[in-house]
Amino acid sequence: MAKSVATVWVPVDDMDRAKKFYGETLHFEVGKETPEWSEVDAGNLTIGLNAREGTSAHADGGAVITFTPEGGIDAEVERLQAEGVTFTGGISDHPWGRIAPFKDSEGNDLQLYAPPAD
Repeated sequence: MAKSVATVWVPVDDMDRAKKFYGETLHFEVGKETPEWSEVDAGNLTIGLNAREGTSAHADGGAVITFTPEGGIDAEVERLQAEGVTFTGGISDHPWGRIAPFKDSEGNDLQLYAPPAD
């Protein structure tokens, strides 16, 4: 039985660009940094930025990292759009909450999530 998620590994093509995106654009603290691996403190989860090892093909699908924004999803979408982030589908409403999908600087799937209003 798995106890918890320790780290999510995110493949990156350009470590400096990825650190800037997660650190400056998403406002997370970037800790341990090497050319091959950097760690992002995302609250109760470490996101490991893992340099691709000479691979050029990017797989479609796979994991999606979901963030819960402070101050509401609408405000965070607006802030990220001002930073140049492109949202792939806008904000969608569902019985289980609201999501806004976007890509990181390396083409990985991310999304913002807000739980349903009471």
